[in-house]
Amino acid sequence: MVLTRRNLLAAGSAGAALLAGAGAARAQTRWQFATPYQETNFHTKNVRAFVEEIGKATNGALGIQLHTNSSLLPMPQIKPGVQRGQVQMGEILLSNFGNEEAFFELDGVPLLAGSFDGAVKLAGLAQPYIEARFQRTGLTVLYNVPWPPGGFYSNAPIESLDTLRGSRFRTFNTMTNRFATLVGANPTLVQATEVPQAFATGVINGMVTSAATGVDTQAWDYCKFFTPVNFSYTNNYVFANRRAFEALPAAQREAVMAAAKAAQARGLEMSKAAEREAQDTLAARGLQVVQPSAALKEGLSRVSATMTDEWVAKAGEDGKKLIDSYRA
Repeated sequence: MVLTRRNLLAAGSAGAALLAGAGAARAQTRWQFATPYQETNFHTKNVRAFVEEIGKATNGALGIQLHTNSSLLPMPQIKPGVQRGQVQMGEILLSNFGNEEAFFELDGVPLLAGSFDGAVKLAGLAQPYIEARFQRTGLTVLYNVPWPPGGFYSNAPIESLDTLRGSRFRTFNTMTNRFATLVGANPTLVQATEVPQAFATGVINGMVTSAATGVDTQAWDYCKFFTPVNFSYTNNYVFANRRAFEALPAAQREAVMAAAKAAQARGLEMSKAAEREAQDTLAARGLQVVQPSAALKEGLSRVSATMTDEWVAKAGEDGKKLIDSYRA
């Protein structure tokens, strides 16, 4: 049978399949895993290593088929798809789901985490809140990995935030949408895979995202300048359908969690390396990598303070406790 999106989803919705034969030495469980990212992205490379480690640790008893580049489900459908059991495992940019829950958009607040160390601390403090919210919707968090920090992509130098006023600014979550609104830009929702065409057709003429995404989308074909500003260290989360996970034998659950712990540590180092390598690649391909001016930094600090206060107001007492702990 030819594997298509339709029959894969149909198979996934029936749950993990048990394959048993008269001469089979053991039952085999097959899961489907959906991710929106390209094969070249470091997150995908990390995910592949994660899947391979699970296969080895379980001697093939738990097999996971990875579907990359939104080939099975696009980003907005991955989380609900895992909740429904269409697929058993997924990867998302958590801040893309900030409209569901304020804690999901925390790491998208500009300049709240100004370094990888800050990003790890912030994610650690937020972890119990996020895990509880995933559990309530039938999901089990496995691990998270931050993206390298974001910078501005443009075809003219960005001397200050006033440069963005009136621009058609690409957004991809609630925080980038709010940022665009605060600086007087026109927010325009565009998924990462659609960025090159959006620039080419004039749908957008500016954006903020990581250097790694710039390499994935070959930003040198549509932009001239990259201004690294440590905008945010947003996290990808990898998670499983809780019912499917809890149905696994204890040894397999332990193997999954051990592989997840290794993937989180490995992914952090890959992200740090990707920041350096991606900026070098952008420069080698012809983009001018321009350090931010004092005026741009000052403007970003003002916007960050406003957006942090707004986030605390949405997140309530738990949000205030988290921010106080982070700043302590």
